Amino acid sequence: MRWQTFGERTVYDSPWVRLALVDVEVPGHGRLEHHVVRMPAAAAGTVVRDPDLGVLLLWRHRFITDTWGWEIPAGRVDPGETPAQAAAREVLEETGWRPGPLTPLVSYHPTNGLSDQAFHVFVADGATHEGPPSDPSEAESVEWVPLEDVRRLVLEGRLGDGLSLTAILRFLLDPGPPLDPGPPASPPR
Repeated sequence: MRWQTFGERTVYDSPWVRLALVDVEVPGHGRLEHHVVRMPAAAAGTVVRDPDLGVLLLWRHRFITDTWGWEIPAGRVDPGETPAQAAAREVLEETGWRPGPLTPLVSYHPTNGLSDQAFHVFVADGATHEGPPSDPSEAESVEWVPLEDVRRLVLEGRLGDGLSLTAILRFLLDPGPPLDPGPPASPPR
């Protein structure tokens, strides 16, 4: 069933976020005002993989939740940029590594019951080191983490922000050509 909207009014607005109240009719519940967080820009991130080094991650603190964790390079899509351009720019700015060719991995709305925020995630095969990050405030450290360690970080809850967790889990479902093919798989019994 589709909820019908009758308009919206802004409660707060900034270049980063807008809070609105939407006049909506919910089937079986009547009309009400529903809070909606509007995001003027999408975000883009990249899972940068290398067959010898693993996955490029940032170790950083997030003051809002007062938590530390591993994250993929990611950030806001600036006006005039495509999500792929933003993803490549963010990798270089935050890590000092220029990503190889980007391939779309997944696009999604992380909290579609509350916000119109959109995330676009790419996978890059390899990267070239250009120098130190141009924005050193982004991370405590930048590291290549072996793929098996990335799986462990997910299981231990040390890679827990929504964009990074979704990106890495999607990547682990189908990473493309294997980083280490190993022995041939046995047929199912």
